[in-house]
Amino acid sequence: MLSRRNLLRNGAALAGVALGGRGLAAAAAAGQAGAGAAGAGAGGLSARSRRAAEVRAAAARMGTHPSDVQHVTNGDEAALPGVACYSKGLPHDPLGVVDGAAYGLLLRALGSGEPRDFEAIPLGGFVKLANPQAGLAFNLVGPDPAAVALQPPPRFASAEQGAELIELYWQALLRDVPFGEYGSHPLARRAAADLSALRDFKAPRSDGGRVAPGELFRGGGGGCLNGPYLSQFLYKEIFLPPMRVAQKVRTAAAGLDYMMAHEAWLACQNGAIAGVNRFDEQPRHIRNGRDLGEFVHRDFSYQAALDTALVLLKLGVPGNGGNPYMHSRTQAGFATFGPPYLFYLLAIATQVALTASWYQKWYVHRRLRPEEFAGRVEMHRLGRARYPVAGEVLGSEAMAEVARRHASALLPQAYPEGCPTHPSYPAAHAVIAAAGVTVLKAFFDGAYVVPNPVVPAPDGLSLVPHGGPPLTIGGELDKLAWNVGMGRNFAGIHWRSDVAAGLEMGEAAALAVLREVRLTGNELFSGFSLRRFDGRRVTA
Repeated sequence: MLSRRNLLRNGAALAGVALGGRGLAAAAAAGQAGAGAAGAGAGGLSARSRRAAEVRAAAARMGTHPSDVQHVTNGDEAALPGVACYSKGLPHDPLGVVDGAAYGLLLRALGSGEPRDFEAIPLGGFVKLANPQAGLAFNLVGPDPAAVALQPPPRFASAEQGAELIELYWQALLRDVPFGEYGSHPLARRAAADLSALRDFKAPRSDGGRVAPGELFRGGGGGCLNGPYLSQFLYKEIFLPPMRVAQKVRTAAAGLDYMMAHEAWLACQNGAIAGVNRFDEQPRHIRNGRDLGEFVHRDFSYQAALDTALVLLKLGVPGNGGNPYMHSRTQAGFATFGPPYLFYLLAIATQVALTASWYQKWYVHRRLRPEEFAGRVEMHRLGRARYPVAGEVLGSEAMAEVARRHASALLPQAYPEGCPTHPSYPAAHAVIAAAGVTVLKAFFDGAYVVPNPVVPAPDGLSLVPHGGPPLTIGGELDKLAWNVGMGRNFAGIHWRSDVAAGLEMGEAAALAVLREVRLTGNELFSGFSLRRFDGRRVTA
């Protein structure tokens, strides 16, 4: 009978034949010693059991909720009840203000955590709330969802939130303009001038304190300001053995905006079933905000990071110098520090980050979505209600242009259904992207130059060479995380500060996971050194 024990014995015997009589005796002795330990390492199974318990206990201590974590809100929910909080899916009055009793039942469920209380929340239509109990889940790897805190988002009446809405208006107006034309397009120039005048607009300003047209909607730091708007990892061919997959998307038809009439907007707030999008007849490489928004409309949770991992492996990008097998004479990584380990960590880190973001969304901030805020702006503009809207919004060229085109200051939505039915802060796509990118930075050499960079032709049907300065793996990974987060903003469903906070949270969660799994290996390993989004170097 073929068994693991017989296989070990046969292997020892064959080794003895090759080594001769003395070799046979030595190999047999070594085989007996190895069989006695049963592969358990020094000390046998009992010692390994103790060590396994110690590792699990140490990991548990690392992931336990620290007593000094403080979750601070911006105070909007209490200051402007029913107005400055997320409430989509619940019943609303004709102005779009949530029913107070229904919102109270939501808060009751969030406070008690009892599953039956969530079933008692009254809905305004047919669309269900998106998994509020997920924030109460416990993680067996990485930090507890409640252990990762965020600074509160900008307040409803602040100039910063007003500036972020103005940016979203411009993103909607520029959805069909190719990224490569921002530097010269008249509408992009108007957007840059309008945004430059906003003192509290938190975006890159390299043009003497002004927002340059070519820098519109970019993130700061890392590689976000270098080269084309979109990361190379959203263009490079994906090697999915035995297939090669061109990165073309089924994009939405140009020129379509949704929820611009009050009745359609209010129906969506109440959870009505939305219509379906109309699509372009040809798949295209991502060339503009509409295409990017549609990519992050249809992707699965960590698709961009997984696609990028496959691209990096196929390109043969060198590993991070901290990998213990980089300089081994006899071994290569596989189940640890190899591709399966990478794929495992991508899944674990992104899920941990996602549950942490759900805790912040539902149990701390409950920030309203841009479509909700724009509804308040429209009611204020028409004189049907009075809200503390920042004056910059009402006087902005962006709002005036949207109102001129649509006879409404509601925020043009790229998706028929508008935003999902969970609160805005932080942006889950940004959280997941940041966690995935942090794992990729831990595995690959960030200084390596991307070979043969490309950009899309204006029609998105083909790729052409990019002749600019070199682009590094680390810089393009930073850019990828920002692109994935900001793609949702192009659709009109998130704020810039949602993305920034999401990147911060996703990175923190992934670093915590990396530090925890570091306890589990047998290799001599001092940790991965990588560069964070803010430029600081850290070892995980």
